[in-house]
Amino acid sequence: MITIRETREIDLNNVQALWADGDVMRFVGFPDGLQQSDEDMKDWYAWIESARPNANHYCIFDGETYCGESFYEIDPKHGYHAALDIKLFAFARGKGIATEGLSHAIAEAFKNGAAAVWVDPNPNNEKAIALYKRLGFVEKAMPEYLRDEESASLYFELTPSNT
Repeated sequence: MITIRETREIDLNNVQALWADGDVMRFVGFPDGLQQSDEDMKDWYAWIESARPNANHYCIFDGETYCGESFYEIDPKHGYHAALDIKLFAFARGKGIATEGLSHAIAEAFKNGAAAVWVDPNPNNEKAIALYKRLGFVEKAMPEYLRDEESASLYFELTPSNT
């Protein structure tokens, strides 16, 4: 049974291990993983707690097994559009867990005031792109405020009207 819940301080070791996994992080620019100290994780968690409900992070479990994370952050400066993210360990992929985890973050973002949600997948991440399309995301031009000359990311957006 899949369980998705707000991240708690007791989850930090799980999140730290997820981020340190190069397979998980390769499409976001960290092919060797993202190494974070315990102090870094505590600082990040303090930010999450202070940002709720405009941002939130969720832990995804299959039974008692930690599978990954989902996240949203609403940007009030740019039309209340919310960035989304989902990351799963390899063993959890291909089982519908990403669909549940991302759908949860989408619903929470809309519930907390997002006018739209967006993702910016690496164009080589075909499985993620397929997931976004299945969930109704529409590919659009990257908004100017998100453009980065070094990034080749795509931009997909979802509004409540196309959920």
